[in-house]
This record gives sequence, C-alpha cells and structure tokens, in this order.
Amino acid sequence: MIVLSLRHLNSHLFLELADGLWMHDTGAPASFGGSPSLRILDQDFGIPDDYMGLNARELSELVGVDCRGLLGADVLGAFDQIIDVPAGRLTLSTEPIEHSGNAVVLEEFMGIPIISPSVNGEQFRLFFDTGAQVSYLQDDLLASFPEAGMLEDFYPGFGKFETMTHLVPFRLASTDRTFRCGRLPGLLGLSLMMADTQGILGNAILESGPVGYFPRRGVLSL
Repeated sequence: MIVLSLRHLNSHLFLELADGLWMHDTGAPASFGGSPSLRILDQDFGIPDDYMGLNARELSELVGVDCRGLLGADVLGAFDQIIDVPAGRLTLSTEPIEHSGNAVVLEEFMGIPIISPSVNGEQFRLFFDTGAQVSYLQDDLLASFPEAGMLEDFYPGFGKFETMTHLVPFRLASTDRTFRCGRLPGLLGLSLMMADTQGILGNAILESGPVGYFPRRGVLSL
C-alpha cells in the first residue's frame, strides 16, 4: 500500500509520482504520457506517448496544469483506492482495503466504471469519470433544471466543445447530491449508446470526503 499526494487543480485530479503530476481519469480506457513506463507497487505499466492523438503537452495546455500525462482505467483498474480530495491523499493497494461507507455496485465497459444514480425517480447508467470536471446527461430531462452557465470542455479525439450546464439533483446510495451537468455534442454523445449509457458522472462526487474505489470488485463506497 502507498499513499500519494492528490491535487485538485482547475477542476481536475492529479496524483504526484516521482516524475511529476499525472491526471487521474477513470473515464479513459488507456493511459498515455511522457514516460515510456511506470512502476507502481511493484507493477510495471507500459505508457504510450498519446491516446487518440492527445499527448502530455497538449493535455497540459487543455487543463492549464503542467503534467506528465494521464492514468486511465488500464492502470487505475489494477488497484483498490481511497480517493480523499479534501485531504489531498490517494491510497493505492494491490490488496483489498475497506472503507466505511454506502457501497454502490459498478458495472464496466472497456474497463470504464458505470454507475446508476437516479434523477427525478428515473435511473440512468452513467460512466464514472474522475477526469470529467462536470457531469453530463444525454436526456431531455436536463433542460428542466436551473441553468448554471456555459462551460468549455474537451474530450480526446473530439477536441474542445461548449455546453450549457444545469444544476441537476442526483440520488445515489440513499443520499441526494446536486451536480453541474452539461450535454455532450453530436457524435460524442451518440458514442455513449455503445455501452447503453446516458451520460457521465464527474469528479464532483469526490469533493466532500474520502471515497473508496474498488474497480476489481466493482464497488464504489461513498
């Protein structure tokens, strides 16, 4: 088990390794960056230069944070994790670790976790994406909630886009939380249909306290 520094910068999460900052992104199937390989807890991971044409230099420019690259589901899925954004700590373990919280079952698609909260009593399948600064909901229901302003975002392979956001109340693990949600554009939104999902739950769910993320067991503990 190791405990790493976790930094919340420009609405994104970065863990600190020996060679610098790496974005924590459960919503990306593959990692990429400026180091050809990484060794974490005696496990070796090969790291390609880019993913869908996006490299570490371009990622740094898009998020406004100088980082070495991005750690996606291929690396993050190998560990039990306690993600503690307020305390600035990320605990990683190759052995099972526990977290006292309400357990939520996760499904997965290409290694990306899928969570199923409800909005207005209707359940939605959403990717759990720690790399997403806001959430997204591809449903007409979105427009019925209060507007929260325009947002510029980006997605590998699709580039930058703008969306109007809304404040949407979610119910998850018997608790109610309100998150800022936008709508993904065109083909990016349609790509969710491949996994029978209707949106993305972003990293705002992590901001109020420690969360257990156990991808090998398919559990999120809130």
